[in-house]
Amino acid sequence: MIRLNVITLRRGVQVVLDQASLTLHPGDKVGLVGVNGAGKTSLFALLLGELHEDAGNLDKPANWRLATVAQDVPDSEASATDFVLQGDAALQAAQLALQTALDTPDSNEAAGHALAEAQHAFELADGYTARARAEALLLGLGFAVAELAKPVAQFSGGWRMRLALAQALFAPSDCLLLDEPTNHLDLDALVWLEQWLTRYPGLLLVISHDREFLDAASRVTVHLDGGKLTRYGGNYTLFEEQRAEKLMQQQAAFARQQQDIARLTRFVERFRAKATKARQAQSRMKALERMERLAPVYLSGALRIDMLQPASLPQQLLTLQDLGCGYGATPILGRVNRSITGGQRIGILGANGQGKSTLVKTLAGALPPLSGQRIEGKGLVIGYFAQQEVDVLRLDESPLQHMQRLAREVAPQTTEQEWRNWLGRYQFDGDMMLRACGSFSGGEKARLALALVIWRKPNLLLLDEPTNHLDLATREALALALQDFAGTVLLVSHDRALLRATCDAFWLVADGMVQDFDGSLDDYQHWALSRTAQRQSALQPKDAADAPAETAQPDRKEARRQQAEQRQQRAQQLKPLKAEFTKVETELRQAEAERQALEAALAHPDTPAAERVEQGRRHHAVSARITDLEERWLELGEQIEALQTG
Repeated sequence: MIRLNVITLRRGVQVVLDQASLTLHPGDKVGLVGVNGAGKTSLFALLLGELHEDAGNLDKPANWRLATVAQDVPDSEASATDFVLQGDAALQAAQLALQTALDTPDSNEAAGHALAEAQHAFELADGYTARARAEALLLGLGFAVAELAKPVAQFSGGWRMRLALAQALFAPSDCLLLDEPTNHLDLDALVWLEQWLTRYPGLLLVISHDREFLDAASRVTVHLDGGKLTRYGGNYTLFEEQRAEKLMQQQAAFARQQQDIARLTRFVERFRAKATKARQAQSRMKALERMERLAPVYLSGALRIDMLQPASLPQQLLTLQDLGCGYGATPILGRVNRSITGGQRIGILGANGQGKSTLVKTLAGALPPLSGQRIEGKGLVIGYFAQQEVDVLRLDESPLQHMQRLAREVAPQTTEQEWRNWLGRYQFDGDMMLRACGSFSGGEKARLALALVIWRKPNLLLLDEPTNHLDLATREALALALQDFAGTVLLVSHDRALLRATCDAFWLVADGMVQDFDGSLDDYQHWALSRTAQRQSALQPKDAADAPAETAQPDRKEARRQQAEQRQQRAQQLKPLKAEFTKVETELRQAEAERQALEAALAHPDTPAAERVEQGRRHHAVSARITDLEERWLELGEQIEALQTG
């Protein structure tokens, strides 16, 4: 296990960890959460040995293998598959030893022994299945079969980050650290990664701003706040519920203490001058001095996004007739026939490389159509959020300069104070308003791009991955704003929570076409997983003895009857599992609350020695009980998931 004992960690003048303690067990699936700048990435660097604690102790097994995603993938002529294989150092060493032994003339007994040992090491490293495993990872992450042999140097930055992720997943590890692994993934690859992580046997720590990804990938949530680490049993949604309850209790305790302080203070001020009450007043004054003051609950102010309502809401916004989309002479989508009308909420689905961004750019007018017609309705005002901020931001200009240029175009009657007020609503205050935005973080650039888009008062919003660099609170603020927006929204996003909250219809961009997708987001996830499985199975050798397709198909009525029976059996099997799952979950919350109360009591200096011993014994028993409950909770969750997806 990994244990942080009263760790203090500083980065310059910032205290990232302040006497923080945490225990992580083998097999834990942990979501690490906290506001931007809290120090989550610094904690990863501490675990990886890139930073060292200023005080306290970090204990981790010396023989544990830690894997993480490389932040930089250099140019290389190695193929994508070979690059992934390089992630397994033991495999590379075994392969080199085997090649050396094979190249050595077998002239003596020692050479024969060396060859046998090299072959054994190669088998232990699963060398004979390594290439197939590496290719399966790449296909799952969205690479095409033809790209498996493509040199690394020919991939763009986003695809190189997928290569780095595949290499980290391929490396044998006891602990896997993933920092925002979803930023460069589309929804298809994201769903596949969730499935892979649920099967990962080691300790997983993941940082993500994707609510549904955290819910699917984690079984434990660790909250980094104010330099302290607090462990919660459950995924992100359960964490939110538990934290809200904890904050309410904290605020109630603070309010009660304030009432006690006010009452004691009134008594002291009223009676300390009276001889008959002086002793009691003195006693209450000492009680006030000894009282450990509770802090009020302060919540960081989350960004609130207010959509400016469109000046007009025409019914017909855009009409596409036999539209061809692409770059230069390279077509990507053909014969697109669509009509975009007022009030629609459309999510655009499809794997990366299929043409989603190309379609949105063509709709926005940023790309000219290769063929067909793009007909604008009268009164159309487009607000376009580009996936790459550099497409819309001038990195050498400040936010105020961007606002000045935009205002000249769409609202010349506005004043500089109005521009400053608007930027202030998106947390651009003081000097930051005058800084060149090239120095901004990804989240700050995304907020600026949103501010500029909304200022236009569009009646058609085209949003291409607007959440890539936004934290959870800002994503939720965006979802709420879009729900209140009176215009039309077309959204490309891998954030399923945003898609569910915003969209009521979907388009599927695949195989050079744009079609309606008749189904829910869950249906799309199943479709994407099955499509990935088909691509992976295409690399497997086919059995020549397979029966012809027509003889392998059972009678349709019989198939439906069997499927109904299977569903009924699954429902019967699921009922007791779900009941036990709920029971274990409740017990786990209660045990976590008891452990926290015991820890608070043990930390109190006035606790009598006898009580402290009993509390310590109880804390040990409760901690052991929590470990057992978490293991059972995980087992039940896996059994339920297996039945539901079986």
